[in-house]
Amino acid sequence: MNVFITSGTYDFLKLKKDKHPNEKILLMQNAQNTVLLHETTGKTLFSSPRKYEVVDGKGTLQDHGYVVMNNIPVSEEGRPVFEHRFKNRAGFIENEPGFVALRILRPINSETYVILTIWEKQSDFMNWKKSSSFQKAHNSHSKPPVTNSSQKMFSGEAFVTQYTLVKDSEE
Repeated sequence: MNVFITSGTYDFLKLKKDKHPNEKILLMQNAQNTVLLHETTGKTLFSSPRKYEVVDGKGTLQDHGYVVMNNIPVSEEGRPVFEHRFKNRAGFIENEPGFVALRILRPINSETYVILTIWEKQSDFMNWKKSSSFQKAHNSHSKPPVTNSSQKMFSGEAFVTQYTLVKDSEE
């Protein structure tokens, strides 16, 4: 499974999404940006997207809710350890109220992984961040140590982007 993400104006991206009603395409926006996300086993409909492989996923993508993307630059040598940690995670998030979906996205042409979560609403995400299961999931003691001290897992500062999904309107 692959995920493709592209940015543009709301009107252009909405038109693109509406032209392909049978594709799994999410239209999302925040105050600065509008993006389309296309999840498919085939080719993308976008001309120059950011490309990712789905390393792990839970839940089903939906066209409404709140999206949080943790963007984490990972060095080439750090990728195996990083992916191992996510594939062997405890899975606390799936049981949180309001959780909808999770995708661990491996970048094809960059170093920045995306940990994408979808929530029913922003308050569900905020409650998750305050929960004891969030603390357990992000406890550094629960992560295996990197044995080679010369190995640098992260190649830059992580950052978070958040969006509201634009629900399909019935026409």
